[in-house]
Amino acid sequence: MIRTYKYRLYPSKAQDRALDFLLWQGRTVYNAALEQRITAYKERGESLTYGQQWAHFRDLRHTLPDTLGKLNATAIQQMLRRLDKAFTAFFRRLKAGQTPGFPRFKSRDRFHSLEFKHGDGCKLRLGDRALFYVQNVGEVKVKYHRPLPDKAEIKHVVVKRRNRKWYVCLQLETPDIAPRVHEGQAVGIDAGLLRLLTLSDETAYENPRWLRASLAKLRKAQRRLARRVKGSKRRRKAAVLVAKLHEHVANQRSDFWHKASRELVNTYGLIGIEDLTLGFMTRNEHLSLSAHDAGLGMFRQLLTYKVEETGTTLVAVKPQYTSQVCSGCGLIVPKDLSVRTHDCPRCGLTVDRDVNAARNILFLAFKSAGTQPSGDNAVPLSPSPEGVKSIRNLRSPRL
Repeated sequence: MIRTYKYRLYPSKAQDRALDFLLWQGRTVYNAALEQRITAYKERGESLTYGQQWAHFRDLRHTLPDTLGKLNATAIQQMLRRLDKAFTAFFRRLKAGQTPGFPRFKSRDRFHSLEFKHGDGCKLRLGDRALFYVQNVGEVKVKYHRPLPDKAEIKHVVVKRRNRKWYVCLQLETPDIAPRVHEGQAVGIDAGLLRLLTLSDETAYENPRWLRASLAKLRKAQRRLARRVKGSKRRRKAAVLVAKLHEHVANQRSDFWHKASRELVNTYGLIGIEDLTLGFMTRNEHLSLSAHDAGLGMFRQLLTYKVEETGTTLVAVKPQYTSQVCSGCGLIVPKDLSVRTHDCPRCGLTVDRDVNAARNILFLAFKSAGTQPSGDNAVPLSPSPEGVKSIRNLRSPRL
């Protein structure tokens, strides 16, 4: 099993300059290798391989000890492999008739990471305090906020810069987790924008609207950026402020979904969710901002890999008519999206429409998983003949 652990680095001023110098050298190698491939094809009609380029830059590294020689040899190899993958993907897309996207030269704003092999030019050192060693930089302080898993082997290392902050990403290979059985209760989850999550047991996760809460600050920062002269230092500083605000919003969203998904997989043994295609929200001019702000796709992604650790069963069901069908008797009760309460005329059930949908999702999850419903939040879903006829009058299967 492959996992990636990300840690914040806190270099000194001298170490920050050294890391920036290495990043500059890595970008120089990438651009020089790209230029070499373009020139070879134009002048001689040849396509250079990774091996040919490594032989060239290996010898060049020995002749330039004060610049290119500062960069670890493995890091140069990874840089050339990155370029080789870019060309492979370019020819694959060209052959498939897709938009090819020729590999482009990297400016300072488009090159932010270096790759290493652990133990060759870099090493995580754990003692009285955690330090991360980088060749020609030294031991850098690490915010070691969570320990590595037992028997985990560090296979790959990425040192990256983002908004003038440095991070190290450790790609780990861990032993496969033995199959587990989660004994928790079952739950259905209805996802939305008014409330991000509504559970079949009537628990609700409210929508914090992170981006909307920061729009006033973003508006001021972007106006300041627009007034700066292109290419000036003041414009670069203004751009950093805008990027930091966006990073703050992204961190808030990620933190929320990590905590919410962890709480769900630790609590419930079976989780039913809608198999949503989010394009209908992100392409809607009225919903796109809120849909991107909610990050429901991130929730699905985090939930999918975390259930493997706890043994929770995750079942995705079709979302059609889950909000319209009565979770008490199965009658289809048409209602617009503006109607927030489900009121069944046959059985008299009155409940929040999202809770009603979550209960229907739960039953469909039981049906798909091949298990029997149990508990108060598991209800039958069998549309009545009158409800089936009313399907023809529905405008949208998702309302």
